[in-house]
Amino acid sequence: MTSTLQQNRPGAAFPFDNSYVGLPQHFFAPQAPTPVAEPWLIKLNEPLAAELGLDVEALRRDGAAIFSGNLLPEGAEPLAMAYAGHQFGGFSPQLGDGRAILLGEVLDRSGRRFDIQLKGAGPTPFSRRGDGRAAIGPVLREYIISEAMFALGIPATRALAAVTTGEPVYREEVLPGAVFTRVAASHVRVGTFQYFAARGDTDGVRALADYVIDRHYPALKEAENPYLALFDAVSDRQAALIARWLHVGFIHGVMNTDNMTVSGETIDFGPCAFMDAYDPATVFSSIDQHGRYAYANQPAIGQWNLARLGETLLPLIDAEPDSAVDKANVVIRAYGERFQAHWLAGMRAKIGLAGEEDGDLELVQALLALMQAQAADFTLTFRLLSDLAGDEAAEPAFAACFREPETCATWLAQWRERLSRDPQTAAERTIAMRRVNPAFIPRNHRVEQAIEAAVENGDFSLFEALLTVLSNPYEDQPGFAAYLQPPKPDERVLATFCGT
Repeated sequence: MTSTLQQNRPGAAFPFDNSYVGLPQHFFAPQAPTPVAEPWLIKLNEPLAAELGLDVEALRRDGAAIFSGNLLPEGAEPLAMAYAGHQFGGFSPQLGDGRAILLGEVLDRSGRRFDIQLKGAGPTPFSRRGDGRAAIGPVLREYIISEAMFALGIPATRALAAVTTGEPVYREEVLPGAVFTRVAASHVRVGTFQYFAARGDTDGVRALADYVIDRHYPALKEAENPYLALFDAVSDRQAALIARWLHVGFIHGVMNTDNMTVSGETIDFGPCAFMDAYDPATVFSSIDQHGRYAYANQPAIGQWNLARLGETLLPLIDAEPDSAVDKANVVIRAYGERFQAHWLAGMRAKIGLAGEEDGDLELVQALLALMQAQAADFTLTFRLLSDLAGDEAAEPAFAACFREPETCATWLAQWRERLSRDPQTAAERTIAMRRVNPAFIPRNHRVEQAIEAAVENGDFSLFEALLTVLSNPYEDQPGFAAYLQPPKPDERVLATFCGT
């Protein structure tokens, strides 16, 4: 890094302990953020800042300057990461951080390592003629969704801060500019491995794999075949992660290989959305014209992406090509069984089953088929089923989720008969179900309302209210009862958009 990047820095607001910058130079491009005109701090996630061991007082004072990129904190070594990726099935050998800059890494109070990254901080060598900036709408969306995912208990990147820049960005229209500060276990993606593999750089793939093992899977260093073990571990984490997406009706929207982390975190909340009425074919992303990343397609896409990761690791898995392919294929085939096990375990919990029986899958599938046929709201149906598990008087409210309330009677009879053989008491069951069936999700129309108020009127009150209610998604919050409800017909959001 050049000495000019070390100037005009505040004190130890960030206890940086950078490791990625120690990798070979072709892994990244040194890149300082581009200063902006008039930064203003929209939101600082103070609990997260404290957990990361950051100086909260310093961030309150200097946060607008730091999180806009105007002021580099001491110890920052800013860089843009190189990576490639399959985007909607087509391979791009060079993508990279086109509007994101990694400031550095910190160790939190538990000794865990996290990246601190600015999104929208200006152009980089990977910007591909883009401006490297972000509009306020995508910044607020990522803040809301990432914090909602965290509160739901789903591994995801976190939101540390959001600032406005005082500068416009030019998309289909002129919009206020903003910068988002993201926290991640790391930003290494399947596409990062593809970047080096596409260049025939086996040494680069090995260096990256060693780095990932050291950072995320240190126990694997003792494995007989650490690189095969790495592939297996990443596969299992992705199977578990995608199952959890389905449990809450989440649709990522752009599951390209450059948007799949090897740490097992959800990353890049561009055109993502949560489903309202249950339909496995649901797509929100405006760029997903053929439904490649529809709700029900996500497990298979996860497997496809993992196969691309496996291809990059083949030279490390075994020097004999056919043997390497055979070993990698064992992992790929195991993914389907792993996903099904994770998904069914979660669905059993959602309908209140503590034990396991052979007919449980059919019982779950029957409910989902009924919900699809009757356009039942995904989140509300399971939440009200949680109430019904402990109180028969809740049946009318549950039945009202269906266009024809009487259609749920047969399924309810089968469900109750199954519960009669389950070891939990009714009270235990209700408590357990309410822990996995959220009352509140970031419904698309609420997110759009918050964004519109901020963009059109500079009003962040809806944004703040949404963050408040979503911070406790499994708790009843009478003051936010309206946030439980699905959108009215004229409130439905049918398309979401990328933040580029």
